[in-house]
Amino acid sequence: MSLKLYLLRHGETEYSRTGGFCGELDPELTPEGMLMAKAFGETYRSLPWTAVYVSPMKRTIATAKPLCDAIAMDMQLRDGLKEIRYGKWEGQTLEFVKQHYEEDYVRWLTEPAWNPPTEGETGVQIASRAMPVISEIEAKCPTGNVLIVSHKATIRIILCSLLGIDVGRYRDRITALAASVSIVKFDVHGPLLEVLGDRYHLDAELRNLPGT
Repeated sequence: MSLKLYLLRHGETEYSRTGGFCGELDPELTPEGMLMAKAFGETYRSLPWTAVYVSPMKRTIATAKPLCDAIAMDMQLRDGLKEIRYGKWEGQTLEFVKQHYEEDYVRWLTEPAWNPPTEGETGVQIASRAMPVISEIEAKCPTGNVLIVSHKATIRIILCSLLGIDVGRYRDRITALAASVSIVKFDVHGPLLEVLGDRYHLDAELRNLPGT
């Protein structure tokens, strides 16, 4: 049996619904976000899980909890799985950032691997803290199913790093909606993307909610 990583983005928050910048901010899940977490736990509880690694934020811990409770497994918290730090953009709308930080915003859009949000974090910096967690999992869990509960940018950067995609293109090449799961199998030829951004553990009403 090979190692399989299930990369789950947290359920809906106020910011994922509105599209506001939220990295270091620590909002709770919305009621709909809690339903998303419960739906994931109910759908995936029957898999034989080896470990659960989670970003130490309220929204990720709450997303992992229904599954961890169902299978009686402790979650392992790792700072490396936290979301991008948005610096001066934290809590702001896209319109506000475009108006007040236009030059930094354009640079970030053009090459986010090396250009951060104002006083924030680059894609390369995120990769440098997130990928050691993946290496730790590979070393400790050479086989089995491992759940990673993280955030939109961080999951996309992990996927780019695993699949040989330029980290600077993470916003253009990979999608990760709220409560979506992507699956990577570590095969004989290296990481193989089996599933990208699946949300069919959610009912139609939850899948069709507006958000980013």
